[in-house]
Amino acid sequence: MLIAGFPAGAFQTNCYVVAPAAGEECVIVDPGQEASDGVEELLREHRLKPVAVLLTHGHLDHVWSVAPVCGARDIPAWIHPEDRHLLSDPAAGWSDASAQLFGGITLSEPDDVRELADGAVLKLAGLELVVDHTPGHTKGSVSFRLPEDEIMFSGDLLFAGSIGRSDLPGGDYPTILRSLAAKCLPLPDETIVLPGHGPQTTIGRERATNPYLKEATAPHAGPTRGI
Repeated sequence: MLIAGFPAGAFQTNCYVVAPAAGEECVIVDPGQEASDGVEELLREHRLKPVAVLLTHGHLDHVWSVAPVCGARDIPAWIHPEDRHLLSDPAAGWSDASAQLFGGITLSEPDDVRELADGAVLKLAGLELVVDHTPGHTKGSVSFRLPEDEIMFSGDLLFAGSIGRSDLPGGDYPTILRSLAAKCLPLPDETIVLPGHGPQTTIGRERATNPYLKEATAPHAGPTRGI
């Protein structure tokens, strides 16, 4: 298994390329702000051929470069239908004050957009990725798992020591707790978590130390948290 990544742009959003090995096909996860050059560098370094872009959710910092990356390689983008509108209307994912900062930014959908469903298994680039719908950060948030390798791309659901914020449009704190309880807590402790921001962690480490995973054992309404 080859997984390489880098934090992209001002938001430091983790972008990943995933392949069975160097010199093979790959998928690209969450190409954010100014990610195109970094993606191309990883593809050249590891001699990879991308076949799809996978999006954990529709926030601008995760989808900023999806159209140019897909267009350069003529590949599809996969996103949950609840977040698809954010590909062409990024301001809809932010508060009114934040949206003003992005008012001059125009994005468009890639030519080929395909929709994700909870429990789907994507067979791409010689990989089998399980899709888990994990709303709470946005309505269409998902995580991607490689069960055989015990790896999870958590997007902005789960971070090392924290969780994604739930105070933006489409976010909801009790809902993100339910997603954590349903999709994270049942996983083996050894599962490696590759988040949308910050360093990698494991389910076991977060189960033992993350206060939000502890709270997720009995979800209830509370204050918004996270990044």
